[in-house]
Amino acid sequence: MSKWNLRLAAGLAAAALALTACGSSSSEGSSSDGSAPGADALDQAKGVTTVTFWHAMTGQNATVLTSLVDAFNAAHRGKIEVKPLFQGTYDDVIAKYKASVQQKATPSLVQVYDIGTRFMIDSRQTVPAQSFADKDGYKLDDLEPNIRNYYTAGGKLASMPFNSSMPLLYLDADAFKEAGLDPAKPPRTLAELGEAAKKLTKKDANGQTVRYGFGAAVYGWFVEELIAESGTLYCDQDNGRTKKAGKVQFDSAQGAQAVQWWADLVKGGYAANTGRVTADAQAAFKAGKVAMHLESTGVLRGYTEAAKFTVATAPYPQLTAADQGGPVIGGASLWIDGPGHSAAEQRASWEFAKFLDEPAQQAVWHTGTGYFPVNSKALDDPRDKEWLAKYPQFQTAIDELHSTKPTPATAGCLLGVMPQARKGVETAIEQTISGAKSAQQALADAARELQPAIDSYNASVD
Repeated sequence: MSKWNLRLAAGLAAAALALTACGSSSSEGSSSDGSAPGADALDQAKGVTTVTFWHAMTGQNATVLTSLVDAFNAAHRGKIEVKPLFQGTYDDVIAKYKASVQQKATPSLVQVYDIGTRFMIDSRQTVPAQSFADKDGYKLDDLEPNIRNYYTAGGKLASMPFNSSMPLLYLDADAFKEAGLDPAKPPRTLAELGEAAKKLTKKDANGQTVRYGFGAAVYGWFVEELIAESGTLYCDQDNGRTKKAGKVQFDSAQGAQAVQWWADLVKGGYAANTGRVTADAQAAFKAGKVAMHLESTGVLRGYTEAAKFTVATAPYPQLTAADQGGPVIGGASLWIDGPGHSAAEQRASWEFAKFLDEPAQQAVWHTGTGYFPVNSKALDDPRDKEWLAKYPQFQTAIDELHSTKPTPATAGCLLGVMPQARKGVETAIEQTISGAKSAQQALADAARELQPAIDSYNASVD
């Protein structure tokens, strides 16, 4: 889960307009006619069909992805060749994708992170995954319902889920025991988490804090999750699921409660303020400087290997015990480009996307990276069962996802300027921590300041 560059975010509406001009005016999320080529497209192709695949995976994730690409290419030798091309961060990928549309030199397949979904649909540059599934009679039932829910718009699956993550509450189990707390009975609400943070905060003989009870990056995603947990909406129009969202609603009572709680913990000396840099918050937890920490499942394996204490996991906290919502997935999905690409190329991209989502490949991906398997049957794979036995902390994410009811709230907000919205919330958190504004005022100001960007974006794609 990456953060957007402010300059990139500010130019989103203008870039969207340019993309729309390059695409067609056809139905939502479609290419020139919204249709998908059948299997015969590859049979009729001459020579090897090449798929250029842009992605943002690095390190171990890139190594596992390359192994999957190699396996696919070996199985389709002489017919299809996928060429994975690293494009930098998620931010870099979508910035380069926008430029490639204007230059009419798009990749065959592109990995785009969750909050780029509305933008990708509005570009009208891609062929919906649903079109291929309908063409083949391919059943999407094995895809995890909550993951499918996120990438569905207008009742149709827009892209193929690939690397999905869930938000978790990470615990320093050793610190819990030292403080007389049971890590097997973690806090479930913000009030409980706050009380635990006070007990877990530790000072040295000079009164200096050597361990904070809580710590997380100043990241708007965490507030999005708390709002979803409350069962309320981040933006209007059923979180942008029935129509394009016309305004944000993060300045609700629930949003203000989440931000004020966070700020009060920092001001009380029970939570570390490591700023917006995610790596800094992660480093603080791994070093034992914070005892409770919010992050995604994507870092679980790294945490268990790097930390010198026992890492435990718990479900993402709720605002209150009465909340009926649940978390929203993170991660990214695969988009098949249409205009400028042959029927064979589009079909080959679909074959590769299907391959990556099959249980065997998702088991390899899950166990090799820590991302959540998007195909529920991957959890039945012997390799996956063995991995879960080794890393039982990941069971929390499985239980969390499966216990969450798919609703507009848990689907997350589809908003063309979602990156700016997230930045606005981060500014509101900082203003509340500093005491410059109350949480309610800071969020209301952020919503008001964002409105022109929402209006401009929507006007550019209508």
